[in-house]
Amino acid sequence: MTQDTRGTAGVPPVVTVFEHYGAGADEVGRAVADALGVPFHAQAFTSEQLEGGDASATEQGAVLAQVYGVLGGAYGGLEGRDVATTQRQKYDLVIANNLAVWELADRGGVIVGRNGAVVLAERPRTLHVLLTGDVEDRVDRAARTAGVPRERAAARQRVEDRVRAEMSLALYGWDPRLPDRYDLVVNTSRIPVDRAVATVVHAVEGTAG
Repeated sequence: MTQDTRGTAGVPPVVTVFEHYGAGADEVGRAVADALGVPFHAQAFTSEQLEGGDASATEQGAVLAQVYGVLGGAYGGLEGRDVATTQRQKYDLVIANNLAVWELADRGGVIVGRNGAVVLAERPRTLHVLLTGDVEDRVDRAARTAGVPRERAAARQRVEDRVRAEMSLALYGWDPRLPDRYDLVVNTSRIPVDRAVATVVHAVEGTAG
């Protein structure tokens, strides 16, 4: 994806990140944010929320419940829901997310998930990054960084890689696991975190024109 860098003076840098579960978005993203001097914004929905432990205990948990309702099937069920209601809820969720992402982007930052690669596709000085890696490596990293048993991390990987993609497909019609909307794809099984951070920072500097 080619960035149009004309007229970017004074535009704060933004990095959007989507990760295959456990690929290091939190570690890499926070380090990139520190290097660029911008805020870091984590995933909208935590692993705990996606596990169902506190699906409606917070404002974001309530939003997740709405998303599950739109997804239907095993998530929220479609019984008693008409098509018009579902489409309206999809529209409301997309508009709310778009506004939230653009508000974060106004100040610059590293934004994980939130369909940032789609929402900010035309924003100047914005780099879209996909973090991926070997499944076993990703599960090991997630277990270590989250402080959970490996079996739990493996279960999260199976759920999150599917559910996060299904959310994007349902709401935005794109599959975030595919590389076509990203400027940079980094395999953290092969590229150490410090090198990954340096690569992303260097690429962001290139978007300044």
